[in-house]
Amino acid sequence: MGSINGTDATLAPPPRYIAHSYSHADSQDSALRLVLTLNPHWEGPENKIEFVRFTDGITNTLFKAINRKAGWTEEEIDKEAVLMRAYGNHTEILIDRERETNSHALLASYGLAPPLLARFNNGLLYRFIRGRPATHEDLVTESVWRGVARRLGQWHAVLPISAAESLPTSRKETSLLDSVKVSADGQPVKADDLNVIQPRRPGANMWSVLQKWILALPASTEAQRQRRRSLQKELERVVHEFDHGKGLGEDGLVFAHCDLLCANVIILPRDGRTDDDNDDDEIETVNFIDYEYATPSPAAFDIANHFAEWGGFDCDYSMMPTRTVRRQFLTEYVRSYGKHRGIPEASQPGIVDQLCEEVDRFRGLPGLYWGTWGLIQAQISQIDFDYASYAETRLGEYYAWRRETDGTRGNGELPLRERRWAQEA
Repeated sequence: MGSINGTDATLAPPPRYIAHSYSHADSQDSALRLVLTLNPHWEGPENKIEFVRFTDGITNTLFKAINRKAGWTEEEIDKEAVLMRAYGNHTEILIDRERETNSHALLASYGLAPPLLARFNNGLLYRFIRGRPATHEDLVTESVWRGVARRLGQWHAVLPISAAESLPTSRKETSLLDSVKVSADGQPVKADDLNVIQPRRPGANMWSVLQKWILALPASTEAQRQRRRSLQKELERVVHEFDHGKGLGEDGLVFAHCDLLCANVIILPRDGRTDDDNDDDEIETVNFIDYEYATPSPAAFDIANHFAEWGGFDCDYSMMPTRTVRRQFLTEYVRSYGKHRGIPEASQPGIVDQLCEEVDRFRGLPGLYWGTWGLIQAQISQIDFDYASYAETRLGEYYAWRRETDGTRGNGELPLRERRWAQEA
């Protein structure tokens, strides 16, 4: 996948629809049926279809389908390979799949996503990107994080959020926020004893996504209702503090990935680079995959969220970037952002200074975001992962940050994550 040339891209036509499903209980046969429907020319004795299963994700099932046809080189095999992603159980509660598909198509039209080949009843089929998924150890390696900074700067610079906001939205996403009403004085009215927030900018964005998740939290017991009310109050608080229209992008928002964990960063092979990809042999070229959470967001949230992923699923806070590393990352990011937006180099140091402050302020919000997500996953997921504990860990990050910023920690010990974040070098 090469870099875009800076011209406006047009949205590709909707991908082909295949009226089949992937089944965990019938994994091999259901996956084979999907791939052969997409590629009927793969049928016959001269073909040898294999499936490589990737297990890094904690919500979806991801396969690479390859055809080891006689005489084909590994490069030819990879060129024809297909990625098949089947959605996790009930994840439509968390993710608007219609928007995800349209986001993927839009990104592909800008050269920022692999071509989307087809959608099926519970997943997507798309072209394989040669390369390897990063590990969380990769994310802390300078040659990789500089590549991530460059690609993320490009992402945030080239795609206007007006294009993202105009993407079709499924009826399901609309229905979850149907209860959002505004009174005559412009204030939101209560919905099920919650003061549902109204972001400054209408349409899908990270604030409305988090509101949707809080509305979807279980509320069958008083303890659950109290937890939901508490999280709603925190959402009201952060929207008041952070949804101010300032920062990079359009009205303070960029089209963000919002889930840049290690498995969604693909490190490209050096022999597969184009001249546009990278002019520095010391820096890896990367691409991003999986756009189910992509939505307009403050750039500082997307960056702070990526930094939170440096610790991996185990939340190893000793891996978090120090103040010096964050500034180096943001300098690389702003250089890329400025290149794609035509911002003079002389103006960029001031942008870096401002962004360092914004990312620092946003560092606690990914914990609220993914902690809420984890509470829902704990109720709906069939994947063998302790979502409940993960949710409490991530929410703990948010509350630790909150205590640090409002001065309520008192004489208690500074948590490791906050200690690492404050570290200079």
